[in-house]
Amino acid sequence: MATVTRRLPSPDTGTLLAWAAILNAEILLTLVYVVLSSGTPTNPLTYVYPWVWLNVAGWAVVRARPTPTSRRVRWLAAAIGVAYFLVVAYAGGLYHLSGAGLGLSVHWLPPGWGPTLVYSTAAATVVAMPFKLGGYAALAYLVSVTVRDASASALSGVLGLVSCVSCTWPVLATVATGLFGSASALTSVAMTRAYGISTVVFVVSVLALSWRPTR
Repeated sequence: MATVTRRLPSPDTGTLLAWAAILNAEILLTLVYVVLSSGTPTNPLTYVYPWVWLNVAGWAVVRARPTPTSRRVRWLAAAIGVAYFLVVAYAGGLYHLSGAGLGLSVHWLPPGWGPTLVYSTAAATVVAMPFKLGGYAALAYLVSVTVRDASASALSGVLGLVSCVSCTWPVLATVATGLFGSASALTSVAMTRAYGISTVVFVVSVLALSWRPTR
């Protein structure tokens, strides 16, 4: 009986070069920040977490292949993705429905954590932290892709949507620490060890939505 050997796909030279350039740019940007910053880094992983989020998010979005569907299904999937983003963005501290009316301010945190734009009105506050914004947007897009998959394969779609429960885990530590306030408060949040666990769960969540054996 013949044995069938399956080989894992390997990246081509162009992909490897592109990722090498991206990683080198990130390392260089981080080193420039460390050199120019007056603060002394106490935990080197602090500078790694946001790049992991952004790189994994970018990788997942680029490799996503949405199932061709009708326009109605595409609009439904997009609406669910937007709704999901609004939920996790709220739970993750990107915005909340209260504010001090202080207007726009910029907080120069380490690369990926910042530059963070904070816009506060009397009714709401928006905290645009780059790695969270990119990470949650990627999760929302993967959720919309999963909905489109569900229209073609019920089993695949259900498993994908169930796996999305874990997408809320990375925001729990963020809710506990709170992202709003002065620049010093934002900096203290950036150094919180809880982001190590959040990063691991975020990566697992993205992988669960990106790769489904039944797809």
